[in-house]
Amino acid sequence: MFPEDEDVKAVQEAMFDPFEYFVLRHRDGLLSTDFKTPLGKVSYHIPCHSRVQNVGQKTRELLQMVPATEVNTVERCSGHAGTWGVKKEFHATAMKIGKPVFRSMAQNTPDYISSDCQLAGHHIEQGMGELANAQSDNAAPTASPKLAHPLTLIRKAYGLAD
Repeated sequence: MFPEDEDVKAVQEAMFDPFEYFVLRHRDGLLSTDFKTPLGKVSYHIPCHSRVQNVGQKTRELLQMVPATEVNTVERCSGHAGTWGVKKEFHATAMKIGKPVFRSMAQNTPDYISSDCQLAGHHIEQGMGELANAQSDNAAPTASPKLAHPLTLIRKAYGLAD
């Protein structure tokens, strides 16, 4: 926005996605990778806004630095689309759009599901729960993965959170 405004340009150049910043610090040798807690299996969803902002897969890069952590990356629209997916008249459609993501996120029986977009994360958690309920009519129930924002997962990996 406002590409000719020098003040806006100065702010733009100083802004980073948190994981973009962490990966840059790692490349400079300034990021501690003394992770204390493995994360196990993480299904990570790249939200649409991260793709549009050309952030790349920096969150995945950092999560993969955590020892004994397996990252399943899903790069597809979750169907939520901001507030659209919570509106009563669009919710069923949003859930239908998200089904391929819900299935992909559940593929490796993750310990955690995560997305840089908290709205998408909750939407995916709900969709995965509905898929699991539909499939478990004749099967033994399995443990549900925990939803955690990627920053929370990194805090956990450093031993700063439970």
